[in-house]
Amino acid sequence: MTYNFETDLSEAFGQLLKIETDYNVIIHIGKEPNFKEFHAHSCILRCRSEYFNKTLSAENIEKKDGKYIIKLPNILPRIFNVILKYFYTDKIDIANKTGTELLNFMFASDELMLKKLTKLIEDSIIKNQQQFLQNDPIGIFQIIYYCKSLVNLQEYCLDKICSDPKILFNSDKFTQFPAPLLEIILKRDDLNLKEIEIWENLIKWGLAQEKSLNQDVSKWNQDDINMFKRILYKFIPLIRFYEISTEDYFNKVKPYEDIFSKELRDDILKFYMIPGYKPKYTPRHPKSNVYSVDSIIINQEHLTLFSNWIDKKKKDDKYINDTSYNFNLLYRASRDGNTAAAFHAKCDNKGPTIVVVKIKNSERIVGGYNPLFWDSSGGFKITDNGFIFSFSDKNNLQTATVAYNILRTRSIYCHKTCGPVFGCNDLYINYSINPVDVWCSTCTSCYPTCNFPRKMYVDDYEVFHVIKDS
Repeated sequence: MTYNFETDLSEAFGQLLKIETDYNVIIHIGKEPNFKEFHAHSCILRCRSEYFNKTLSAENIEKKDGKYIIKLPNILPRIFNVILKYFYTDKIDIANKTGTELLNFMFASDELMLKKLTKLIEDSIIKNQQQFLQNDPIGIFQIIYYCKSLVNLQEYCLDKICSDPKILFNSDKFTQFPAPLLEIILKRDDLNLKEIEIWENLIKWGLAQEKSLNQDVSKWNQDDINMFKRILYKFIPLIRFYEISTEDYFNKVKPYEDIFSKELRDDILKFYMIPGYKPKYTPRHPKSNVYSVDSIIINQEHLTLFSNWIDKKKKDDKYINDTSYNFNLLYRASRDGNTAAAFHAKCDNKGPTIVVVKIKNSERIVGGYNPLFWDSSGGFKITDNGFIFSFSDKNNLQTATVAYNILRTRSIYCHKTCGPVFGCNDLYINYSINPVDVWCSTCTSCYPTCNFPRKMYVDDYEVFHVIKDS
């Protein structure tokens, strides 16, 4: 019979760390004023960390009074304290750590070559700290770029930047963005920006690298041209000039042609002058079309979330920036008329739709998905795939709640005097009995609750036709 005493062993090692009996390693962590000395046992460190095993095996390792001396100035003492306990007990709690704290843990574990712990923390950040990542993907990408093991987190940040490039190109810090990182982004085929805008931003970045350059290119001499050519030489091959219109090329690119090679100038000229000429290049294929979202309420991130709710993907599933549907605006109340007749004229018999409602004097949005169609029949529609949703803050995707219908025979209701109606008045607007800016929720029997107020005053609402990508 085999017995498992892992808990007792873990507690015993934890006690050994606490009382420091027979320790033979002194570890200096951090820098003044945030400095601390730790004591540990070489046998534990060797078997728990590849870094410590290599360091302790080095012939020139520092020693004092028979004890090894190891210095790690780039790790914070409070972070190392947790990691050291992990070495001895195989336990670590990162559940309530902030995004910044988790990054510090991840950098420390990466430096100590703790592949398993690094992967655990990286996955935790991607899964549980999306708002933290969305707040500053540029800054985080710059920090993690040099940690080559953080592939998934790097890809997350790149996906975010490429999906919504304005967070980089419209940033006040864009002109200080490091050249190697800008090169990585411009190489991406999924960079979601018109090519002429990419070119204009590259020129803006390039001019900022050399303050002596005149902003008016027509006033440049040959030295200026050569200087700018040296600044941009790595980036020129990354621009898909063949996706730029002739007008934009003439007005915005041609003034800088002197920095191009003769071969590139000739090839571009052939492209514009010879019908049917096909240059060799890879067009960009953005995963999403941020700049084409026709909405005054939501953005591409919401559509990505809607797309995955439609496919009933769970929160833990990987679906970042993977939008498999097109969302075409059919109706906006403020634009098309906030009446039942206007809604039905624009939306009846169009197929599946998403309804998005903006609540007055707040950042809250609510809405629902009709997988069938709207009409004026005065009856219910049967489906298992409808849902309603709420964002208490539309700028924070982590505040989202979604609820799928539980009473399939009454998922959707259609009537000529109403706008969209989900369930038995779980979420609806009835133009015949309420003011046009009032939506209501007086039932929770057809959908699980999303905690809607009974009466909601709204600024506007939009209806999008949902079309599955072929």
